[in-house]
Amino acid sequence: MPANPTANVWPALNWPEWQPTADTLHMWTQIVGKTRLALTPLQNHWWNVPLYVSALGLTTSPMPLPAPKSGLLEIEFDFLAHLLHLRLSTGEALSLPLRPQSVASFFAEYKMALESLGIDVAITPMPCELAAPIRFDLDHTHASYDRDAVERFHKVLMCCDTLFKRFSTHFYGKISPVHFFWGSFDLCVTRFSGRLAGGPPRPDKIQAEAYSHEVISAGFWPGNGGFGLPAFYCYAAPVPPGLKEMQVHPGAWIAALGEFILPYDEARGAPDPAAAILDFLQSTYSAGADAAHWDRASLDRK
Repeated sequence: MPANPTANVWPALNWPEWQPTADTLHMWTQIVGKTRLALTPLQNHWWNVPLYVSALGLTTSPMPLPAPKSGLLEIEFDFLAHLLHLRLSTGEALSLPLRPQSVASFFAEYKMALESLGIDVAITPMPCELAAPIRFDLDHTHASYDRDAVERFHKVLMCCDTLFKRFSTHFYGKISPVHFFWGSFDLCVTRFSGRLAGGPPRPDKIQAEAYSHEVISAGFWPGNGGFGLPAFYCYAAPVPPGLKEMQVHPGAWIAALGEFILPYDEARGAPDPAAAILDFLQSTYSAGADAAHWDRASLDRK
């Protein structure tokens, strides 16, 4: 396989330009994601709640319908036709247009769509993991939808999904799927040492479940996440002593975030973007695993 099957397909993703759309889309994905949270049983580290990159956009994958109905429901953001598809295993389906509209309007239309399909599911209307959340039904602030920006975002997600899955093949230990967490609005993949996490307890049940064991997690922020620009990231939890002094290439340790960061535009401008991203993923994993004294002889696949 060539080193870079995705060469020349990394589109521009200017955060200041597309942030209004990203902020709106973030809330829409939270609404759909909360549906998956409500319909699926808890899996370790909340692996039952993310969305997944699809050929069209982002999908929940099939979810069991709540009683008294039986069968499966799948919901998919289609970023090519700009529709939200709701499909049942009975063959029933409907689609909502993705267009400039407020979160409150989208939420109302979405609930009506579920009701028209006979689906009764309770969705908590307060967004997660935000500094200043606005209830979905009261959010008339976020109402942007730039089709071109969304299509470019989807292209980046598809490229990242391909590379993260390739990166995943080099590890024998426990590893997460490549998934899109709608709470934090990022695509990521996580490796585990197999050891319980030490240190003080996590401050809330979400983090307590997510970080119950030692992890090294890498992913892609589309502009949010505290860096202020689209970027690839890698962090270890808990943070082992000496991690920030470890050398990685490309990328650098950002003390304010406590993470290694590779700006998207730096990777995109490299002679071989995919190779640069894979090098970042491998070198940051190696830095974290060595600093934390992971059993790499058993965990790493040569």
